[in-house]
Amino acid sequence: MATAGKVIKCKAAVAWEAGKPLSMEEVEVAPPQAMEVRVKILYTALCHTDVYFWEAKGQTPVFPRILGHEAGGIVESVGEGVTELVPGDHVLPVFTGECKECAHCMSEESNLCDLLRINVDRGVMIGDGQSRFTIDGKPIFHFVGTSTFSEYTVIHVGCLAKIDPEAPLDKVCLLSCGISTGLGATLNVAKPKKGMTVAIFGLGAVGLAAMEGARMSGASRIIGVDLNPAKHEQAKKFGCTDFVNPKDHTKPVQEVIVEMTDGGVDRAVECTGNADAMISAFECVHDGWGVAVLVGVAHKEAVFKTHPMNFLNERTLRGTFFGNYKPRTDLPGVVDMYMRKELELDKFITHSVPFSQINTALDLMLKGEGLRCVMRMDE
Repeated sequence: MATAGKVIKCKAAVAWEAGKPLSMEEVEVAPPQAMEVRVKILYTALCHTDVYFWEAKGQTPVFPRILGHEAGGIVESVGEGVTELVPGDHVLPVFTGECKECAHCMSEESNLCDLLRINVDRGVMIGDGQSRFTIDGKPIFHFVGTSTFSEYTVIHVGCLAKIDPEAPLDKVCLLSCGISTGLGATLNVAKPKKGMTVAIFGLGAVGLAAMEGARMSGASRIIGVDLNPAKHEQAKKFGCTDFVNPKDHTKPVQEVIVEMTDGGVDRAVECTGNADAMISAFECVHDGWGVAVLVGVAHKEAVFKTHPMNFLNERTLRGTFFGNYKPRTDLPGVVDMYMRKELELDKFITHSVPFSQINTALDLMLKGEGLRCVMRMDE
């Protein structure tokens, strides 16, 4: 490539300070160093995690920063030592990685890579502790190793999944974060068998992806639980058969669900991050075989309380990170599920805007409108 080994100047949406509208800037993107890849981003979506770190209310503020992590792109050039990717490959960047060498990567049971697991406070590349982004020579920080709100970005090779070049990047870009997280929580961790009953707590994009997994598994009954009654109609597209709003009941929602299902659901997946919802999800599963899976991230002081008897009565509580998918090994297969029309992605995309209108996408998410807004980079 003519650009390989050279600095590329391109457009990026820079967060200069917490909560202030993102600013379109010309940034310099340095060439990739050892084990790094420079990627031309074609589509990027907005996920709640971007909003949390842009608002930076409970997090370490790292600014100026280029946010963004749910995206799809094409390899522009590769750094020294990169053998499994070449320019032109289609890739999904992932906020967590797979070095393929640590104890976690060697284990069939884990996807929590020692080297590349998510680090929200680090704003530099892991290799040399430097940023690859500058404006007038001053560094602009990275975000979770991806920084996809830029036309070009530099990413560690272990955080890139090589996918089928025939797959439409404007759809499968959703698999680089939220959709895989929810889908995998059901398919890989809860593992409902055909005909089982499943409850999903929290019907945002991640919860609906968990619901999509229940639909794909052939669940006989899928109970959606959310405080917003407007979520019911949308959830029907994802297989929701029953809707429960905890506000409509005087007794705890777990008791409502146990009564509805004659003893409890077979599987429950919690996608809210609220500790009370986590407890409800666990306590609403059937004794003897029920499994509850926690996906949502609770605040620092949150505590999970339940009676030990709930475990002795053979209920199982599990947690998951990124749907238990190993990014490089497993994501190509999830893309293939979409290509085989087993997994439906189009219904998650409720808005699309050009990249230059990224602040419109932020407003939509802050208002809670829609599920996913996909932005196209080339206008």
